[in-house]
This record gives sequence, structure tokens and C-alpha cells, in this order.
Amino acid sequence: MPNIIEITDFLAPELDIYARKTENQLLNREHPEEGIFIAESPKVVERALNAGYEPVSLLVEKRHIDGEAREILSRVGAVPVYTAEFDVLTRLTGFQLTRGVLCAMGRKEIPALEETLAGATRIAVLENVMNPTNVGAIFRSAAALGMDAVLLTPGSSNPLYRRAIRVSMGTVFQVPWTFAPEDWQARLKELGFATAALALRDDTLSIRDGRLAKEEKLALVLGTEGDGLADGTIAGCDYTVKIPMTHGVDSLNVAAASAVAFFQLGNN
Repeated sequence: MPNIIEITDFLAPELDIYARKTENQLLNREHPEEGIFIAESPKVVERALNAGYEPVSLLVEKRHIDGEAREILSRVGAVPVYTAEFDVLTRLTGFQLTRGVLCAMGRKEIPALEETLAGATRIAVLENVMNPTNVGAIFRSAAALGMDAVLLTPGSSNPLYRRAIRVSMGTVFQVPWTFAPEDWQARLKELGFATAALALRDDTLSIRDGRLAKEEKLALVLGTEGDGLADGTIAGCDYTVKIPMTHGVDSLNVAAASAVAFFQLGNN
């Protein structure tokens, strides 16, 4: 039976994670083993549970207890389930809940590079992609278009930020990922990956070039919004790749570019 608790005190400390703590506070950089993230909507929560993440508590609109959230609640045991009517939860959280469910979950230990890439042949590397919306969209495309894993440099947004999770539709729980070590380019070469930098340069291959598809293992490297990849990163890659464009358009948003690249070169 779910442990249903009616909200009577907006200031109850148990609700801080939903209403008053920032993303950085939830991340808990000083004690990452105590970090928490928020998953939103039944489908996203289900994907997190399927990936082995442990729930801490839930915030559920009352009408969804026997509706949208019923299956989720059957899986969380005696974890506290805080509930109230729609208008109360909107006042508490400051926005409307997606499908009436939020779930606070404990973070896992970040896996090692070799563990993340075990069996992978097509991966994405995100260098300092800082916008959580872009990170979430890239993960959704990676899941849909045949990418086996995602590496993120430490300057990138954390995939378990709330907006990234929401935009990804929970695919951040389905695509293996980790943060890249400083020497990631050398490590990828040791693991047999060719690297292809997506960059706006004239001395590039078209993304349609057959040599790319023939690589047994390929890492597609995408850069930060605006500035793109660092010169040193491009110089260290095996290929520099450009997406052909028309009508005078010179670039795509990094999330849109990733979808094109994954469709062309992923395992799909």
C-alpha cells in the first residue's frame, strides 16, 4: 500500500526538494552520494525506476492517485507520497505538474568510461553543452537514432537536471552516459574509436562521406552553444565534419545538428 500523506503545511521540510531547493543544492557536489534529482510525469518516473533509481518521495496530484500514477505507486513501497489538490500543488511548486506526478530519486555513482562504453560502437561526446534543454534533446535523439552512449565534459549541464530529464522524456535513464575524463580523446583512441568533430569549417568532410559510416567505432563530437568546439579538440579528432546546408543557413542549433548526425551515422 502506498504511504499517502496529505499536505497540510507548505513549509514542511520534506517538501523542500520540490519547492525550495535549487538544482545545485539537489546535486549536492560536496556529498554526491546524497544527491537527489526530480523526475516528472509517470512515463519518466517509470523509466527511472526501470533503470534502477531509488525513489525518496513523490508529490502527486490527488486525482492521479487512482489514475495516471496508480502503476507507479504500486512500485514504490512505503516511500512517502505527498498529495493535495491541483491548485495547492501549483501554489507549492510554482508551476503545473506534468501529468500530476513528481518523484524525488537518489542519484547513482557515475560509472567509469570503460563501463559506459562496453559494447558501444556509436557514441556522442558533448563538449561544454551548457543548456539543459539542449542536453535533454540530444539524449532523446541519441535514444531514438541509434547512439549507444553519451560522454559529457565537466562543463556540460548535468543530464539529471530537471529540465534535461523532462525534455529527454526520460531517455537519460535509457542511454548510458558518464562525464569524460580530461584525456578523453586519448582514451577513446585506446578503445578503438575514430572521432569526428562537427564544426563549421571549410576543410571538412560532408556528413554523407562514406568513410564515416565505414568506421567500426565512431564518436561524434559536438560543441557548446555559440562557440562550438575548441580548436584543440578539433585538431585532436580524426575527422572534421560539416552538415551540408542551403538557403544561406550556416549552422544549426547543437540539438538539431545532433539529430541530423545521429540519423546519418547512428545504428539505425
